[in-house]
Amino acid sequence: MQKVNTPLEMLAQAPKRWLPITLAFVTILGMSIWSLSVIRVPEINDSGLVIVGSIIRSFANPNWDWLLSWGPSSIPYQMYETVAIAFLGTFFGAIMAIPMAFLSARNITGRFYSFIGIVAVTMIRTFPVFILGLMFIRVTGPGPFAGVMTISVASIGMMTKLYVESIEDIDKGVLEALDATGATTLQKIRYGIIPQLSANFISNSIYRFEINVRNATILGLVGAGGIGFTLISAMSAYRWNDAAAALWGIIIVVLFIEYFSTRIRKKIASGE
Repeated sequence: MQKVNTPLEMLAQAPKRWLPITLAFVTILGMSIWSLSVIRVPEINDSGLVIVGSIIRSFANPNWDWLLSWGPSSIPYQMYETVAIAFLGTFFGAIMAIPMAFLSARNITGRFYSFIGIVAVTMIRTFPVFILGLMFIRVTGPGPFAGVMTISVASIGMMTKLYVESIEDIDKGVLEALDATGATTLQKIRYGIIPQLSANFISNSIYRFEINVRNATILGLVGAGGIGFTLISAMSAYRWNDAAAALWGIIIVVLFIEYFSTRIRKKIASGE
């Protein structure tokens, strides 16, 4: 009869990992202490507290004319513009990320070309969306078109990285089976790769759309369309009721998109 080890005996036989765990803990602790050395706790600004209190109070009484009307200066129209910028930017970014992802996937193009693709994607990801917005505004002028171009380029970096992970995790057995039947490269992509990747690609695109709605709001601060310019203008002029109306519009739309995009992604993942 085989002897059953007790929990203490199993624990004693487990691999000793105290050294790497201790090193990791000491490293994190040291980096935290080092990072805290650059932090300077500021004094509380009384005028800042007054502004925060004014914004909080204005949430109960926003500018209802802006919030409930429809027109170029109304909050619903500007949020409609913001969502449209985010959608178009995500769509174009998702399309452009697909060839970049196949180029960067090691199991598709090999180590050399994969390295080139990864370097290109990394270079794109180094630019914050705010900086990209300023660059495109200089090229195309202020407006929604600059916002769409900014969102598109900013989306390529993250979406390519997610796409590459999906491509490198595909089931190679399916491709080998297609090879055995004499399938061409296009047939392998059509029947062996796309069916495995489509769900992940769509889910990642929806997730990026959630992020881009917030990015489109920020881009309005530099004149790339959307509601951001209205928000910063209202706060700069101390029009707290107008600022509260803009914030309510952002909150409602973001919560709406979060709820439905999460349900769609869960449905895609579970297939139910």
